[in-house]
Amino acid sequence: MPLSRAPRAARQRCRTTVLTGLAALALTLAGPAATAAPAAGTWTEVGSDRADPLTESQGLASVEVPAGSPNRYTGIGTIPLSLSSRGWNHVGDPDASYDGHYVEPYQRDDGNTKMFRVQAPDGSWSEYVHTLSAGEARNNSWSAISPDGQWMLAGEWGTMNRLLVFPTPGVHPGTSPSANLPQAATVHLDHAVRDVQGCDFLDATTLLCSSDDPAGTLFGITKPLLRIDLSAAPNGTADVTGHVTALRQLPLRSACSGSFEAEGIDYDRRTGTLRVVVVSPGFCVLTDSKTYRFTLG
Repeated sequence: MPLSRAPRAARQRCRTTVLTGLAALALTLAGPAATAAPAAGTWTEVGSDRADPLTESQGLASVEVPAGSPNRYTGIGTIPLSLSSRGWNHVGDPDASYDGHYVEPYQRDDGNTKMFRVQAPDGSWSEYVHTLSAGEARNNSWSAISPDGQWMLAGEWGTMNRLLVFPTPGVHPGTSPSANLPQAATVHLDHAVRDVQGCDFLDATTLLCSSDDPAGTLFGITKPLLRIDLSAAPNGTADVTGHVTALRQLPLRSACSGSFEAEGIDYDRRTGTLRVVVVSPGFCVLTDSKTYRFTLG
């Protein structure tokens, strides 16, 4: 079921080349918009902010503790040298528990592990390494922490019918930086998803996810915003199912034409604001990549 690591690695190298070498504009136009499947409520765009291509192009998270904490972002420029020198060369979409534990997902191009880097509310950092299960893809695109803080979902790249459930590193009492972080359960999806770049909990049994799907064959639209309704809140002791619905196409606006890339997602329960990063094509990755803001109406 999981795809090989090579296509994702190639995409990352291509993106890095654009950022550092100002590569020529991409020529392939993004797929046309189409009507999404109906769903309760509408996420309406209410504004946007420029997304820095080096430090805000992979993911984002709102942090509630300590009070007044700024929003966090990830990008190639946020990877510490101490990690990249050890092979952890890609950071995905992070998340934070309501008590202030901030988790960044990392991957590498070789080996059989993925890593979650955790910052505790006191500012200290620790690393939790997961050894891949049989058939598990190496990709570590995102993390999403359940509202109770005890469980963390993560996803693989490609066309998938599942999400992975882990005990939240640094929060769940059964986790330790000195021990393997085990997969605890699985979310079985009733509809395939493709190239999910980020998910965040709307509530205990609802996820909102950003998909970088370039084909549009799964839901009739490219780059969809997805909603996944879980049959029960993840508890790490049993698998759950997830009903997938495409809500809308993410905004694809730029002065350049070519292939956009949908990236990370964040839902801030304090304001009811959903934010999604969309990276612009070609040279415009530097000028008009955006973090779009939505509210439910």
